[in-house]
Amino acid sequence: MRKAFLFLFLICSVIVAKAESIKSPNGNLELTFEVTGGVPVYQLTFKGKPVVKESKLGLELKEGPSLLKDFVLTSVDKSSFDQNWNPVWGEVKTIRNNYNELAATLTQPSADRYIIIRFRLFNDGLGFRYEFPQQKNLNYFVVKEERTQFAMAGDHKAFWLPGDYDTQEYSTVTSDLSEIRGKMKAAITSNASQTSFSPTGVQTPLMMKSKDGLYINIHEAALVDYSCMHLNLDDKNMIFESWLTPDAIGDKGYLQTPCQSPWRTVIVSDDARDILASKTILNLNDPCKYDDTSWIKPVKYVGVWWEMITGKSTWSYTDLPAVKLGVTDYSKVTPNGKHAANTAHVKEYIDFAAKHGFDAVLVEGWNVGWEDWFGKSKDYVFDFVTPYPDFDVQELHRYAASKGVKMMMHHETSSSVRNYERHMDKAYQFMVDNGYNAVKSGYVGNIIPRGEYHYGQWMVNHYLYAVTKAAEYKIMVNAHEAVRPTGLCRTYPNLIGNESARGTEYESFGGNNPDHTTILPFTRLMGGPMDYTPGIFDTKISFIKGEHSFVRSTLVRQLALYLTMYSPLQMAADLPENYNKHLDAFQFIKDVAVDWDDSKYLEAEPGDYITVARKAKGTNNWFVGNTSDENGHQSKLSFNFLEPGKKYIATFYCDAADAHYQKNPSAYTIEKKVVTNKSKVTLKAAPGGGYAISIIEVKTPDEMKGLKKL
Repeated sequence: MRKAFLFLFLICSVIVAKAESIKSPNGNLELTFEVTGGVPVYQLTFKGKPVVKESKLGLELKEGPSLLKDFVLTSVDKSSFDQNWNPVWGEVKTIRNNYNELAATLTQPSADRYIIIRFRLFNDGLGFRYEFPQQKNLNYFVVKEERTQFAMAGDHKAFWLPGDYDTQEYSTVTSDLSEIRGKMKAAITSNASQTSFSPTGVQTPLMMKSKDGLYINIHEAALVDYSCMHLNLDDKNMIFESWLTPDAIGDKGYLQTPCQSPWRTVIVSDDARDILASKTILNLNDPCKYDDTSWIKPVKYVGVWWEMITGKSTWSYTDLPAVKLGVTDYSKVTPNGKHAANTAHVKEYIDFAAKHGFDAVLVEGWNVGWEDWFGKSKDYVFDFVTPYPDFDVQELHRYAASKGVKMMMHHETSSSVRNYERHMDKAYQFMVDNGYNAVKSGYVGNIIPRGEYHYGQWMVNHYLYAVTKAAEYKIMVNAHEAVRPTGLCRTYPNLIGNESARGTEYESFGGNNPDHTTILPFTRLMGGPMDYTPGIFDTKISFIKGEHSFVRSTLVRQLALYLTMYSPLQMAADLPENYNKHLDAFQFIKDVAVDWDDSKYLEAEPGDYITVARKAKGTNNWFVGNTSDENGHQSKLSFNFLEPGKKYIATFYCDAADAHYQKNPSAYTIEKKVVTNKSKVTLKAAPGGGYAISIIEVKTPDEMKGLKKL
């Protein structure tokens, strides 16, 4: 009897321990999962090619047995899902959420506890996460490190940023994986707050291209109540392992069951355009939490900002070396004469916005405290409600409303997070009372409480708290220096933008590489839109005297960025006087939409070029944009995305024949032609250039008078 029982036990063990697999709905991707020697492992292939070789899964805990080994696979549940949903705003009107799922329940008999690893396989990628059901022997626990592996199949070309707990504001390095260690030191440039951790540590989203032509992107989705994930590379074996951001005492996560990790994502294709078009990260996030989203609207805006970034004006009202809120009497100090956020000047921006149809005006430096906000580690630095003497909040509210323009609030926290939360309700109510429905928040400098990092669990929770608290006041949030996005804008669509990368401001600090905007859509934008602040026409920044940086872009590429750098929040960032010099080109910024029914990625190669066509929400009008690196690019463009039988007027904004981002950035041509879905054209982008096209449906024959067909 005992032998028979043992025989049956062994048979059952073999059945339970066998490898389990699922395929993507289209069959191109295959996931294999098994427990080998008590350790959970997975593999991923695309059309038979290895994407992730056998890789270990699990978490190391601070106390007690870790969730790394001694597992038994006790059950596997497989299912499928296929459903469409409509985002509040986005690149497309409808998103299909279609995947096959494998949920593996793993038990640790020695510790009498269990976890679930859930895999979802989409046509363009994989998402998986750890789930921790509530149970007697797994209740409160502290994560020492997550040990999720991504074993690469080769020494891929990678587009990477140095791993850092506090900033993503680095230039992207393009190199083979084996070269990361040698290039790391030079890649870590100075920042207001930064904490690197490893000579081979990199950030996500990480974009790679294999030698046999696979495009692979690793990131995470639905980062909630957990630390931001980085990747640490074993460059001898080409294995990435997750590396979480710690807190002030070195712990990497405090969890209580029932709970779960964020999804770990691997997006893969043999066509780079599929990476840009992927909606897997959005699909892995929960549906919208709000019943009413009518107050959430895409925004095109101008602002009092670039003139301070470039040094023409100041955020501060005085030149005092130090001020103290509640003590300093601003009515008795001498103004510096360079303060940009004054009532008369802001009215000029409101007039400009009203004249050209912009939704809102951002004003930075309007509130007291800017004299010594930077780098002083002050707790009580701003109160977010007290204006400088020359900024009349009520008058500007009245004036903007009379012009049909909204004001956009600015909350720079100076990374004093406790102070921001202390004032948050009062600050949001102040916004409501004075006609502001959107806020740009900032987290420059080292975090207070001291010792915490920008990307740790505590700060991740704060960023989401700010967004959900803002929703109570029907306020939209654009957070700068916050953790990079992970698709949470699906769940909380009032999160209409983030920075979390080197934006246009760096063009005045030292410059972005010409290929910068050909990479960001493959990296930073994978998790959500960026407030990149394009539209700089005076790329030489000629209004500043002396030696300084310049914008590494042609004027026309600045137009294209409104398409290639997708965001429902788009700024025309240059000074009004610079737009007035090029009103013909400025027309494109006025015309281009910020919300879309459809998007078609026409061409793409990370680091080289991107061409995208987008259909404006609720219309039959399309816009096309191309951004190219320092080598330029030639496109053979087909208009087959247009509706058959319709005629359109296409306005081509192109680099002139002698245009060059450095030598001749302002040279451009504008030409109108009649096009249909059968039209084709060859267009050339200059080095560091691009092109932009507005394609407007013809309503009456008179609109085509004098125009030639393409």
